[in-house]
Amino acid sequence: MKLVTFQLGEENRAGVVKSDWVLDVGRTIELLAQRKLDVGGHPLLRKSVQMVLGAGPVPRDVSEILARGEEWRAALDGVLDALATALPPAEAPRGLLMPLKVARLRAPLLRPGKIVCVGHNYAEHARERGSDAPAQPILFLKSNNTICGPGDPIILPPNSNKVDYEAELAVVIGKSGRGIPEERAAEHIAGYMILNDVSARDMQAQDKQWFRGKSCDTFAPCGPWIVTRDEVPDPHSLAISLTLNGETMQDANTRDMIFKIPFLVSYLSQSMTWESGDILSTGTPSGIGGSRTPPVFLKAGDTVSITVEQIGTLTNPVRGPQET
Repeated sequence: MKLVTFQLGEENRAGVVKSDWVLDVGRTIELLAQRKLDVGGHPLLRKSVQMVLGAGPVPRDVSEILARGEEWRAALDGVLDALATALPPAEAPRGLLMPLKVARLRAPLLRPGKIVCVGHNYAEHARERGSDAPAQPILFLKSNNTICGPGDPIILPPNSNKVDYEAELAVVIGKSGRGIPEERAAEHIAGYMILNDVSARDMQAQDKQWFRGKSCDTFAPCGPWIVTRDEVPDPHSLAISLTLNGETMQDANTRDMIFKIPFLVSYLSQSMTWESGDILSTGTPSGIGGSRTPPVFLKAGDTVSITVEQIGTLTNPVRGPQET
């Protein structure tokens, strides 16, 4: 299941990608409630429809879909699968379907509660930054003003000339919890998406810590969707790469993470509560611009693309501050 946020007029809507189409979740539920959609008479489908309709008001965004839990999402997915299979697009009620190729996708989560990031979680990246592999996770936060979506520009701040890229696999929390055992961490993961941990290296050096340099506006492009956990059997065997203007700059595999995802979810939960819709970004592999000779920093006119196996590709242009 691929969960998206897409723009319809001036409104942001929650959707699910099926093949080449985006199905509007809210519109689907409204039409089901009005009995204007027929998903067939199979008992399991009828049960799924009842579950989808019985969960309360129409979810306003993807965060509310996550909060309804894995069982509800599975029921919704079954209903949408049936619709996508049985309903010819030409016969679909107005507003139910949108071609993916023309849909204006936004960040899947527009205002996550927490964006927790892991530093130096790939040994080669730690070495290129002049550090040994850490003995315990290095953690920092990005503020949610950094969030932007596929196709949105990364805006270079006027007070930095050393803005760098970082390709990362991000974990999206579905089920809230604290004190989570490592062996049960998967129960709290809704799915995965791509995140670019854009970083102002000069700010990091000036401040001797990372928050300001990681939290400029537009410094967390993410998406293009959340792929639910059931579709990614092993998040530690995914190819991850980044291209800058078509040239490959990072090329690795998530198997090279030092601290694995279940450990990180559990480790952090010992001191804070994970909440539905939180993001855990799991670190970047080697190949960042700031560690190259000569360094390669983002400039206006660049295009950055990150591809993660089984997830997709996230592409963003780069603009200067004067272009906003």
